[in-house]
Amino acid sequence: MTQTSTQPSPMTSPRPLRVLAAMSGGVDSAVAAARAAEAGHDVTGVHLALSANPQSFRTGARGCCTIEDSRDARRAADVIGIPFYVWDLAERFREDVVEDFIAEYEAGRTPNPCLRCNEKIKFAALLDKALALGFDAVCTGHYATVVLNEDGTRELHRASDMAKDQSYVLGVLDERQLAHAMFPLGDTLTTKDEIRAEAERRGLAVAKKPDSHDICFIADGDTQGFLADRLGKAEGDIVDESGAKIGSHEGAFGFTIGQRKGLRIGHPAADGKPRYVLDISPVNNTVTVGPVEALDVTALGAIKPRWCGTAPAGPGTYTAQLRAHGGETEVTAELVDGVLNVTFTEPVRGVAPGQAIVLYDGTRVVGSATIATTERAVAAAAVVNPR
Repeated sequence: MTQTSTQPSPMTSPRPLRVLAAMSGGVDSAVAAARAAEAGHDVTGVHLALSANPQSFRTGARGCCTIEDSRDARRAADVIGIPFYVWDLAERFREDVVEDFIAEYEAGRTPNPCLRCNEKIKFAALLDKALALGFDAVCTGHYATVVLNEDGTRELHRASDMAKDQSYVLGVLDERQLAHAMFPLGDTLTTKDEIRAEAERRGLAVAKKPDSHDICFIADGDTQGFLADRLGKAEGDIVDESGAKIGSHEGAFGFTIGQRKGLRIGHPAADGKPRYVLDISPVNNTVTVGPVEALDVTALGAIKPRWCGTAPAGPGTYTAQLRAHGGETEVTAELVDGVLNVTFTEPVRGVAPGQAIVLYDGTRVVGSATIATTERAVAAAAVVNPR
C-alpha cells in the first residue's frame, strides 16, 4: 500500500478536531496534549481515576493513577490552557485489569496488565465514552505512529525512535480504534531528556517528574505479596524434571517461567549450575525447575488474536516481540481455526503462557495474541497450559 502520512490522521486533519487527551500526570502525556493543542485542535484533558482508594500516595516512580498524579495532570492542563476533568473508571479497571491479573496468576499464567489496560480501558472504555460525547480522537503519550494509506486504511507502526517504542503494548488495537488514536510523540527522534526540556520550555511542572514503572495498582511493587493477600498462601512442592521434590513454596502464583532468583532450593543441582522455573502447575500447586537449556522454546500456540487491520491469510514470515522491552526474533506464523501457530527460527527463552506475542512486518504491527501453549526443544519439558 502507498502511504500518505506517517502521522496519525487526526494530527494531519485539515480541520480542527475535538480531542480528548488522556493525561496520566506524567511528562509524556502532558507534552502530547500540548502538541495536540498547538496543532490547533480543540483539546480537553482527562485523568482516569483508576484506584478505588485515590488518597493513597505512591513513592518514587511507581504508579500513574493516584490523586497525586491527577493533581499534576490538572496543573499541566491549566498551563496548556485546556479544560480538564477526572473520570472515574475504577470499577471497570478493577474488573478488566486487576481481577484479570489475579486470575491469570492463579491459573499459572503470566499476564501483562499494561497491555490489558490499553485494550480494555484507554482504547475501549475511554474511547467509546469519548466518541459518545462527540470527540473525534483520543490522544495519549505513547511512542508509536499511525500510518494513513491512500485507500483510507490505517496501520500501526513502531515509533521513529526504537529506544522509546511502545507499539508492543498497543498491539491489541484494531483498525477502528486506530482511526481515532492520536500519538503526537510517535515521530519524535529525540531523547527523553529533550522531551523533558520541551516540557520545561512549555512551563509544565512535570518536566522533571520520574517515569512510572512497575504495576500501577501494586503500591509497593511487591507483586508476590499482593497476590498472596488476595489468593492466600498455599504451600506446595518445588520439583526437578524427574519429579523429585527439592524444595517448597508458599504459592505457585509467586513464580514466573524463566525465574532464577528467589527459588529457595535447599541444595544445588548435581552439576552445580543454576536452576530456572520451567513449569507452573496450579492444579497440584507444583513448580518445576531445571537447567536453563530446558527453557528453549521452538514454537507456540496463541489465542484471542487481535489484528491492527486485516487479518493475515495463510502462513507468513514476521518478526515477533514477546515482552514490552524485549528484542525481535524471526518467526513464521499462521492462523488456523482461531489459533496463531508460531515457529521460531532460533529457540527463545522465558516464554510463558499468558504473555502477549506481537507480530511485526518491518515496522508495521500486524497484531497480537495471548500465548496459550509452548513447545520446548527438550520435549520432556514441554509446557501445555491452555486457557
